Amino acid sequence: MTNQHKRPLGAQMSHHLKSRGVEVIFGIPGVHNQELYRGIEEAGLRHILARHEQGAGFMADGYARATGRPGVCYVITGPGLCNIMTPMGQAYSDSVPMLVISSCLDPASVGWGRGRLHEMKDQRAAAETVCEWSVEATDADAAYALIDRALQEFRSGRARPRHIQVPISLLETAAEAAPAQTGPTETLPELPAIDLTRFRTAHRPLVILGGGGVRATGVAALLRRMGAAVFETQAARGIVPPDYPLHFGAMLAQPEAEAVVGQADLVLAIGTELSEIDLWRENLGHQGPLIRVDIDRGVLRSADTGIGIRADAARYVTALHQAMGSDWPAATGWTVTEVAAGRQNWRAQVMADYPGLAPLFDCLRRALPPQTMIYSDMTQFAYAALMLWPMDRPGHWHHPHGFGTLGYALPAAIGGALGRPGLPTIAVAGDYGFQYTVQELATAVELRLPLPIILWDNGKLGAIEASMVKAQIAPNAVIQRNPDFVALARAYGAYATAPRSFAALATAVQAALAADGPTLIHVTPETAHS
Repeated sequence: MTNQHKRPLGAQMSHHLKSRGVEVIFGIPGVHNQELYRGIEEAGLRHILARHEQGAGFMADGYARATGRPGVCYVITGPGLCNIMTPMGQAYSDSVPMLVISSCLDPASVGWGRGRLHEMKDQRAAAETVCEWSVEATDADAAYALIDRALQEFRSGRARPRHIQVPISLLETAAEAAPAQTGPTETLPELPAIDLTRFRTAHRPLVILGGGGVRATGVAALLRRMGAAVFETQAARGIVPPDYPLHFGAMLAQPEAEAVVGQADLVLAIGTELSEIDLWRENLGHQGPLIRVDIDRGVLRSADTGIGIRADAARYVTALHQAMGSDWPAATGWTVTEVAAGRQNWRAQVMADYPGLAPLFDCLRRALPPQTMIYSDMTQFAYAALMLWPMDRPGHWHHPHGFGTLGYALPAAIGGALGRPGLPTIAVAGDYGFQYTVQELATAVELRLPLPIILWDNGKLGAIEASMVKAQIAPNAVIQRNPDFVALARAYGAYATAPRSFAALATAVQAALAADGPTLIHVTPETAHS
């Protein structure tokens, strides 16, 4: 290629991303990353302007969860990268493919303490604390190679965020276009041979499904063939049909679940870390053999691995089902009665912990059309729903598990709605967390997204208050003065309503899904008890 075809590297990187299938960039331009913006329109990329880099990161997260494609962000040196580190940490915790590309100060000017604009002691190292890797590109070829490496790793391994930083002067330097893509685009781990020995002797097999299995098909058929009872983690809800008779639901964290797991003579855990947020106790509770299937070697190296099988969850489910054959004896020691009793008992406990919310959930479920995708924040509304709200399909309720950040729901739902045009999307937030990213209402208004935002307003940090009381701490700093949320939403140009009955709530949700912009729907405990 001759020099007349050269462009500044920042522009070439946008063209490179477009050639690799990227369609949307989330971010905010600044003087340090403006060269990345030189090529956006020319390359045919769509740019979504967030109001804060935290919002941009959550939008990219929501887009990635909705589409299965990576969410890509452009941010500036220093504060821009710091602002997006919270979304990066959330994406790392929840295995979401996110690529963050930032500028950085030129190597010749490095030397902390010189007072440069957006200066940090070690920007690359800071980002690496919340992502799979953080690398500085030293030339154009390295920038292209790092982009390709990230996109390839998203497809072939655990999809956690990656960060690439490029010196400002390098972004400005003329560069040849990236080479055409060559070689394989996906290399999943080779599926090991299926050993059926332990499955043949199991009388009470138990399957635990995690978020890594949301794209698996044929799970219900496999469970029936095994005669297995099943738990889903909260990230896996919807993989198993709600009417599967041996389904304990997303109740693995209930204290009594430990004893149930102990009654299994074989536990098969697929696509789950069995982490603190899955169990909320020290031990899973298994007494018999544990087989763990995961794409992440690190998970399989944990102390409680049992028998570790490194494999893509969806491929393993298919292979195991096929290996069992059509004549596999489906006799089981589990009974429908004991499973139903356990689930009913746990449901009653959750309803007692969160009084009045179950009827509210039932109202919303009836009002929402099929295929609705829900994004929730860290709020009591969501904590209860993650256990009480049955899902009829996987990958349609997204919550900030693990990292547990506030402010997730609204911007993530914006990204999800962009990734699924024409399909219903809603956000569910609490009154406190909503104010972390309320400014992203402006982005939703600009995009004219028909996005209902269910705002649960109990006027307090309810979960923290309950935790303090349980710990015998006098509740402190859990009550805040809230704004007039309806007026605030309207000031941004959004629609807003405050239904005070279940009938009015259902009508408001349906109207919001048909609107030409976002609608804040203000719901209080009085609504739930109406």
